[in-house]
Amino acid sequence: MHALHTADQVRAAEAAMMRTVGDGVLMRRAAAGLAHHVGEFLGSTYGRRVVLLVGAGDNGGDALWAGAGLRRRGAHVTAVLLAPDRAHPEGLAALRRARGRVLALTPSAPAADPGGTGAGTPVAAGAGGLDAARALVAGADVVVDGIVGISGRGALRDPAPELVAAADGAGVPIVACDLPSGVDGDTGATDGPHVRAALTVTFGTRKPVHALAAPLCGPVRLVDFGLGPFLEGVEPHARVLSDADVGDRWPVPGPDDDKYSQGVVGIAAGSATYPGAAVLAAGAAALATSGMVRFAGSAADEVRRHWPEIVATGDITDAGRTQAWAVGPGLGTGGQGLAVLEEALGREVPLCLDADAITLLAQHAHLRMRIHGEPVVLTPHAGEFARVAGEVGADRIGAARRAAADLGVTVLLKGNATVVAAPDGRVLVDPAADSWAATAGSGDVLTGMIGALLAAGLDPWWAAGCATLVHARAATEAAREHGLPPVPAPASAMQAAIPVALRAVRAAASAAPAAGC
Repeated sequence: MHALHTADQVRAAEAAMMRTVGDGVLMRRAAAGLAHHVGEFLGSTYGRRVVLLVGAGDNGGDALWAGAGLRRRGAHVTAVLLAPDRAHPEGLAALRRARGRVLALTPSAPAADPGGTGAGTPVAAGAGGLDAARALVAGADVVVDGIVGISGRGALRDPAPELVAAADGAGVPIVACDLPSGVDGDTGATDGPHVRAALTVTFGTRKPVHALAAPLCGPVRLVDFGLGPFLEGVEPHARVLSDADVGDRWPVPGPDDDKYSQGVVGIAAGSATYPGAAVLAAGAAALATSGMVRFAGSAADEVRRHWPEIVATGDITDAGRTQAWAVGPGLGTGGQGLAVLEEALGREVPLCLDADAITLLAQHAHLRMRIHGEPVVLTPHAGEFARVAGEVGADRIGAARRAAADLGVTVLLKGNATVVAAPDGRVLVDPAADSWAATAGSGDVLTGMIGALLAAGLDPWWAAGCATLVHARAATEAAREHGLPPVPAPASAMQAAIPVALRAVRAAASAAPAAGC
């Protein structure tokens, strides 16, 4: 498990650290790590063409210091200064000493002296400076994004969008310094031109953007420059589970277990119109643990046909005792669906409520009052979330945390980056590596898995987080079932891939046992 810290948290920790080691030491440590990872990305540095896009502030300074290091390793380094009068002076001086080149983008600037000593070939700025910068970017082997840092807000400002577009158009990879510029560090939101990085090198700790906007960050490399002690006692904004964390907590039978002690989950889902929802949810529950699954609903015959090990009945009132219920997929929102939900609430066991059950909660205030403070997981997508808790907006973590506190339950906000918030403020983010889970019936599979984990005794927050990670892994495995490249796979294939995903997380736990929170 690793932590995600906001810009404010990081700035406060860095300020405390700088009082101990000094500003320059902090930046040089970060820059050394950045240079290392850029070199690793390139494979070799000698003779390679590196262009730095340098804005004002510390991220620009990190890029300049890293450029000096890359220049000393034999790379051809040019810094394009987007705000020459606010470029980090020490970093700029370091690059000049290393005989890096500098292009200052200002209409009235004279030609730049790349070496600071009169050596080398000057790079003209002036009126043609932007054209020269575009040509440099398009001809580079890699571009380092040092435009804005974690304090930046909003879209890229001119002339940065043109230079980023030049890199994209020429197929030149961009390595982001701390985070992709133009992407909000705390929310991962974008509202205009921004960087899509092939690699992000971040410093001290990971930030929310790395999980919330993972596709824009590419792989994230963390440079540990000693910030950890200064974050002790600071509650992270959110956390990200690892495979080992999940594998360590996933219930497996012990020598004294039987089908009852491992947890019996009830599934109330599906209808004559949507029998597939019942088959997907119930089957996923059966694959998620080796305990027992009871099904209640009009699709009982279909469930028995696909899953003979599931004890199926036509009505929830006829179902036997369970340790949890998963309710909602394909259930319907009429009187019959309401009666099923009321009955499940009356069982006084942990619940996973999805799809139509969430719509019923939105329609009936007394149901929302009944679940408050109970061990319940809600699993809405953005539209369902809006019905029961208001619009999601740009801040997905904030929205999920607010809804969990207001409703008094664990809220799993679905999306490419799924957010799981507990009523006490704890938040998990699962940054799915791909979008293969974005298919009809996928949510039914997730509901069954969460229900099984609740029945096995997991805390609702942990149940939701662990199921989300395995669900995403199963979607990826299903897409890769017949080799690479992956191809779209239906929810039934995702359901079938649950055991493969579970083996992967169990193997990770065996190799590196989770350290806990």
